[in-house]
Amino acid sequence: MATQIMESEPGGNFLQRAASWPIRVKNYFEELQMEMRRVTWPSWKQVRSTTGVVIVAVFAFAAYFAVVDQVVSSVINKLFNAFSR
Repeated sequence: MATQIMESEPGGNFLQRAASWPIRVKNYFEELQMEMRRVTWPSWKQVRSTTGVVIVAVFAFAAYFAVVDQVVSSVINKLFNAFSR
């Protein structure tokens, strides 16, 4: 409905747009409410398990990047030392 109002008068004058905002806001919240009813929420067990997976993955990636950072840093320092002599 709100999209119909906007499509029918794309330019519209300021007063028309200002007068139509309460209707657009109301339609937005009605559509939002309908959409939230359609959402299938995960169970508490699913939330806990996926949260655990995310936490483990974050720590695994952090460890991986720490190792890669140390290796790259070591190589760069060796190159600087080799060329600075």
